[in-house]
Amino acid sequence: MPDKKLKVTLRRSIIGLSPKQEATVKALGLRRIRQFVMHEDSVTVRGMIAKVPHVLEVTHEA
Repeated sequence: MPDKKLKVTLRRSIIGLSPKQEATVKALGLRRIRQFVMHEDSVTVRGMIAKVPHVLEVTHEA
């Protein structure tokens, strides 16, 4: 899956998340609600997304 990108958007506040979940969201590069980042589609990034799916929205980009 080399040229695939994921658009990851923070949809809910990180207030109330466990410290580990909060750190995962920050490691993805998200700080504010409705902020988005582009990441390569990799196993590592997908694992991070799987830890906090309730606060993120993920879409596939070409």
